[in-house]
Amino acid sequence: MAEAVKLGVIAGGGPLPRGVVERCQASGRPVFVVAIEGDTELATCVGVPHVWLKLGSVGALLKALKAERCVDVVMIGPIARPSFSALKLDLRGIGLLAKIGKAAAQGDNALLAIVVGELEREGFNVVGADDLLDDATTPKGVLGKIAPDEIARRDIDIGCRAARQLGIADIGQAVIVQQGVVLGVEAIEGTDALIERCGRLRRDGLGGVLIKMKKPGQEARADLPTIGRRTIEGLAVAGLRGVALEAGGSLIVDRAGVIDEADRRGVFVIGVVPP
Repeated sequence: MAEAVKLGVIAGGGPLPRGVVERCQASGRPVFVVAIEGDTELATCVGVPHVWLKLGSVGALLKALKAERCVDVVMIGPIARPSFSALKLDLRGIGLLAKIGKAAAQGDNALLAIVVGELEREGFNVVGADDLLDDATTPKGVLGKIAPDEIARRDIDIGCRAARQLGIADIGQAVIVQQGVVLGVEAIEGTDALIERCGRLRRDGLGGVLIKMKKPGQEARADLPTIGRRTIEGLAVAGLRGVALEAGGSLIVDRAGVIDEADRRGVFVIGVVPP
């Protein structure tokens, strides 16, 4: 039997990177973690070879992946985007500065495309999180016991259109709609902060809906829309009724746990195909 190719995990925050590590451990696949200082959770690196690097250490990252003889590479988990003044670039990063500066002006998707392109030029095979965690990909339809009513479905339709425009501008992946009104859109603050903000803005009556969609033309091997149990908890606290995710284009961390939490809190979860 051929030996499984080694996977390099460029790990951002949250539980998804650890999920990939554990999947590799369970299957016997060799894995190496590049942890980003200030972003990666300590638990991600437990029990596996790893290195801690500052964001911007492009040369060191490539050197580490080559030294560990990684073949496949995945970028997974959110990474906070620093200001240019706070970014600590090494020599390889400085060499990419012109590309990075131009990409930064075009949005996060352009930045991700630069990173993917550099990895591929160095001979790595860049894979998507959904290739490794296929059971985390959002299926189409209602998940759990609670389904959106007609008003919520109209909010979802509005939210899908709004999220598409948001994604075209490469601003964010999520919007919250209540009773036909867009309460808020996601920007640099992230989904959790969007939910908390819209909880303060919600109108009287039926609560709103969170809609998360992949950006049109997005580099699908990085930064797919993702939710977990904390998302459901936040929705319930904020008085929102549910979440709609792009079927086949988003991830649910611990799907069974998310559905149980949603059922317990009276929140719906649905996978939809954007119009």
